[in-house]
Amino acid sequence: MPDMLVKLYELPDLAPVQRQLEEQGIVIRRGLPPEKHLAGDWVERTFQRHWRSELEAAYSRLPVSCLIAQDVSGDKAEMVGFACYEATAKDFFGPTGVNPDYRGKGIGKALLMAALHAMKAEGYAYAIIGSAGPTAFYEKEVGAIAIPDSSPGIYKHMLR
Repeated sequence: MPDMLVKLYELPDLAPVQRQLEEQGIVIRRGLPPEKHLAGDWVERTFQRHWRSELEAAYSRLPVSCLIAQDVSGDKAEMVGFACYEATAKDFFGPTGVNPDYRGKGIGKALLMAALHAMKAEGYAYAIIGSAGPTAFYEKEVGAIAIPDSSPGIYKHMLR
């Protein structure tokens, strides 16, 4: 999977995407340090242990560089997705994931855009999506382009 490059100065507007989710009872927010263990447990249970390690690195930054999607409809208050940035390397987006039961609602797009807007607010002009899985999704939503010869990239000698 190649790394991808995104122009942060040409991002789509985030507000309409957030409004659409809020109408469904889903909020996107920055993670809070006291919930790091809960978010980590959820990511490891739902996805994989390596992603938990990256999430914990994102929670160690101030401001926290992990965004949470949370279903707050009715009596719920459950985590349904996450997106990290600057977890493995400066200017890197990822990892990110959405609970399979909540896919197709625009949560992944909102998490991606919220994280990229946060990176732009921190002063970056470009972002790198590390080891991008769904490249067509990133191309469509934020105009990302593949970086030639970038696979396996920074993860080449990672312990597994």
